[in-house]
Amino acid sequence: MTRKPALLLSALAVTGAALTAGAPAAHAAEVPEHAIIVCESATMYENYDFAIPGPSHPLRTLGYGDKVGHTRGAHPVYNGWASIQDFGPNDWGYVRIECLGGWGSW
Repeated sequence: MTRKPALLLSALAVTGAALTAGAPAAHAAEVPEHAIIVCESATMYENYDFAIPGPSHPLRTLGYGDKVGHTRGAHPVYNGWASIQDFGPNDWGYVRIECLGGWGSW
């Protein structure tokens, strides 16, 4: 009777090792490319609503020189509204793409 539990335990160990070996490795999220707001002011919106289409729910106004992140080619731009990370409070939103510049300046 002691042989069955040992055999079952061995089978579970082999199965678990095989599943772990086949699992893809976790990857860290890509850090957004550093940029600044180059407009005198830019309203940051919480989300982009495809039903409008346009941004929705204003969060705050960003001023010239505020540090943000947007990785060109990786983060979405919808009808000129770019997904950004505001490094001040560390949250995400949308601003006009033409208000982003100073790439890699900080």
